[in-house]
Amino acid sequence: MSEKGFFVQELERHDTKDVSDSHINGELTVIWRDWDNIIKEYPKMVYVNTVNSGEIKGPHLHKNRTTYFSCIQGEIIIVIRDDDGSFHEIRSNTQKPSLICVKNGIAAAIINPTKEISKVLVLADIAWRPNDNEMENVEFVDYDFDKWV
Repeated sequence: MSEKGFFVQELERHDTKDVSDSHINGELTVIWRDWDNIIKEYPKMVYVNTVNSGEIKGPHLHKNRTTYFSCIQGEIIIVIRDDDGSFHEIRSNTQKPSLICVKNGIAAAIINPTKEISKVLVLADIAWRPNDNEMENVEFVDYDFDKWV
């Protein structure tokens, strides 16, 4: 884990081929394999998070949960405020797939700067339960969200 409370891992992409004549019929992107050792604790929850066009989710932090994000449709910007209070803007899309890890206690926001719905695959080391009071909303008072939406 980075000393800043987050990291970005570029992901593998592989062409897939038709079984009859081997023409390329799509692509496979590896998000997580147990033997890659990217995610130290096996995920306890996997879900898809959608972000509507021009919307911002967060900023918030998770008190106990470490979260891993991979954009699987569209594009997102994840804004992370690290332990030192510095902001980091990480663009993620399907053309350059990545896995973005935000450890517990680190605040982040997800922005969809596009005109389409974006979808994000999320893996978490602790499963969410309704009313678990594990998430805390925060403010990024020194950050300009208007530049994205």
